[in-house]
Amino acid sequence: MIDEQTRPGTPHWAVLALALALLNAALTLGNIWPTPFVRLSRELSAELAVVVLVLVAARSWVAPRRRGVLRGLAAAWVLLMFGRYAAVTSRSLWGRDINLYWDMPHVPAVGAMLAFVASPAVIAGVIGALVAVPLLLYVPARWAFGQIVNATMDARWRRALVVLALVVLGVGAAQALGAKREAEARLVATPVTVVWAQQATQFAYEMSGAGIHDLGPAPKVDSNLALVRGADVFLIFIESYGAVSFERPAFAAALSASRSQLLDAIEDTGRDVVSAYVESPTFGGESWLAHVSMLSGTEVRDGATNARLMGQQRDTMVTPFAKQGYRSVAVMPGIQSGWPEGRFYGFDTIYGAPDLHYTGPSFGWWDVTDQFCLARVDQLELHATERQPVFVVFPTISTHTPFNPVPPYQPDWARMLTAHPYDAALLDQAYSVTPDWLDLGPGYVSSLQYAYATLAGYLKFKADRDVVLILIGDHQPPALVSGQGAPWDVPVHVITNRRAVLDRLRERGFHSGLAPTRPTLTKMHAVMPVLLDAFGDGR
Repeated sequence: MIDEQTRPGTPHWAVLALALALLNAALTLGNIWPTPFVRLSRELSAELAVVVLVLVAARSWVAPRRRGVLRGLAAAWVLLMFGRYAAVTSRSLWGRDINLYWDMPHVPAVGAMLAFVASPAVIAGVIGALVAVPLLLYVPARWAFGQIVNATMDARWRRALVVLALVVLGVGAAQALGAKREAEARLVATPVTVVWAQQATQFAYEMSGAGIHDLGPAPKVDSNLALVRGADVFLIFIESYGAVSFERPAFAAALSASRSQLLDAIEDTGRDVVSAYVESPTFGGESWLAHVSMLSGTEVRDGATNARLMGQQRDTMVTPFAKQGYRSVAVMPGIQSGWPEGRFYGFDTIYGAPDLHYTGPSFGWWDVTDQFCLARVDQLELHATERQPVFVVFPTISTHTPFNPVPPYQPDWARMLTAHPYDAALLDQAYSVTPDWLDLGPGYVSSLQYAYATLAGYLKFKADRDVVLILIGDHQPPALVSGQGAPWDVPVHVITNRRAVLDRLRERGFHSGLAPTRPTLTKMHAVMPVLLDAFGDGR
């Protein structure tokens, strides 16, 4: 009988230390903000400590099942590793945590959208990584667990492993029971199993139907619209138009000229503008949460609330316009097929991407450009001399992540409706700029410059039109653009020649000019009643 002290296969202390370090690092990686890359941290893994104790206690059971146990542990470790990666990078990239129940259905569409503007080399690299990375993680994890199992056959190593594991768990327990510590000061990392357990609990909660929260009573949606009567009213959600565009000095400086041109267009056409900051219900994505919050007057911060709201019959911002004889139109270039949710709002007409019949060159995943959409809706709905006033809701898309390629601005608006809206040189120049996936800031600035140019051009294009433009950001850009800990605030501007409307908005906290000022006025869902009140005479 071989003595435990000299059993063959017992690893050298350096080999065992390397095995423990590899497994620990896998579940304690930190993020290199604001990138998708990770770094080693000084934290310790509670999961590893638990597994070590179990392997010591169950060594007799493990020995005859060694191969299967190692396979299972290595596969589980890879799964936990992906959980840790998602947990530490989601806020860096998007500014919020992942919710598997609501986010997973959108992964194919988002992946296809990003792939559309990525180079073939980047796409091939991503596909290769998806295939190779799990295997490359599995092999060293299996080897490392094999070294720990070998070590449990030695009495001295068993004692050392038990002491080490108990110390880690003791520190983790003291950390959990004591005062909250900043992430940088933690000695024991938040267990990845807790993250997965939270996701599983949330998934079960939503699947059961319990996640559809009580919305409370419907808000009052009413106005006689006396102060805007006869004017065409546009509600334009500017994609990714966040407070960071004003509050980050580099962005503000780069956008200064474009904003001046927009302000000049406003003043030159006899209009004025007031602005404010409002808090969006979403960050870095999920624009529809901002749309429904604004249009319904109900705060919607998650898919569960959205699902319940869509199942009810409620008045929306469309309702008072319909009552006052307006024709309501939704211009939805991001909708590639049917949009059953549109029935909830009560629009008279919905123009999805196929209905707009865009024949120009493609830009990004949606092909259509914002300038074309404005020119097209003008042709379809506003060109006739004898018509109803219109209420237009238009979520833009040309400033969507990853921002490039940015369409050129075309001063000849009639040309936007042709198959060749741009000269070849301008088109080649636009296509030559590809996204820098580690620095999307320049592309973000360029896309907003295009948005400002388009809006300024439209105001001049229809200088004599009686129009009220409500411009509002749907959310901040992703965290890798907006920065760490950025607020969820977005600008809102109201542009019109109806001075009484602007005066009423100033009374409610808006400020003159294109630059919003602090503090934040309100949340997005509360903007709708403020606007409707300012549009009416209170009767």
